[in-house]
Amino acid sequence: MDATASPRVLVIGLDPYRVPGPWDPEPVAKAIEAGLTKFAEHDVGVEICLIGLDGSDDVEAIVGSALQAHPWECVTVGGGLRHSDEQVELLEQVINLVRRHAPNAAIAFNSTPATTYEAAARWIE
Repeated sequence: MDATASPRVLVIGLDPYRVPGPWDPEPVAKAIEAGLTKFAEHDVGVEICLIGLDGSDDVEAIVGSALQAHPWECVTVGGGLRHSDEQVELLEQVINLVRRHAPNAAIAFNSTPATTYEAAARWIE
């Protein structure tokens, strides 16, 4: 989803279809979409950068490219990256990429995919 209005928010999170395990990614994917629709409702531009845990992503290249694409006002980091002790190194990598490539952007954390807009709104409104 890409709303073209300002301010610009980048959402970085896990691609639910590329998280291993015996689980149904569809509810998470739908929650992500629902959370993103709130940005359009509030006329706030948003883009999403999803990374997988299947080992096929060059996280530095993908996230770095997304961070350099625009001058972001806020970068929201999804809970999938934060709520697992197994993902600590990935979370650190993402946060350090934000610091390097978008040093003027606020960093926000959502509680669930449905609260992504509210997390960003704390810093842009």
